Amino acid sequence: MNKLKVIFSDRQKAVKLPSGTRLLLRRACSAVLLYEHFDDPAEVNVSFVDDNQIWELNRKFRKIDNSTDVLSFPLGENGVYDTNPETGAKMLGDVVISVEHAVRQAEEFGHTLNRELAFLTVHSMLHLLGYDHVNGGLEALHMREHEEAILSGLGLSRDATYVD
Repeated sequence: MNKLKVIFSDRQKAVKLPSGTRLLLRRACSAVLLYEHFDDPAEVNVSFVDDNQIWELNRKFRKIDNSTDVLSFPLGENGVYDTNPETGAKMLGDVVISVEHAVRQAEEFGHTLNRELAFLTVHSMLHLLGYDHVNGGLEALHMREHEEAILSGLGLSRDATYVD
């Protein structure tokens, strides 16, 4: 795989991100592209927000008046992406994660916050590459299998990341 640029923006004050989070999420983004055989140079934006901010984005862009854990804003369709004229990198889009929501889900599922943030990043990156699970069925199952395979490759399998 060629070069990947991940641009992080922490726009929330509610939760201090664990040490190593940015490095882990950069690895997660790279792992998705490697798994999916995406060989072009790429750029992705990852923003950390609070529940109120993601609620606003969800209402504005999806017409859903509720908070959520992660939103994906792809810049491509059917494998065609805008290209950054300065770098030649494919601009995949934006990943927006509610850190507050991630904290609650990590507690609910009994694993670390970093595992939850990595899962949300992998999930969102797959959306940026065209995967969808809204209709359920085989499409959702296929996406979930890819998520778990990628996370396992990062040493973050479901079984290995539970907190005692």
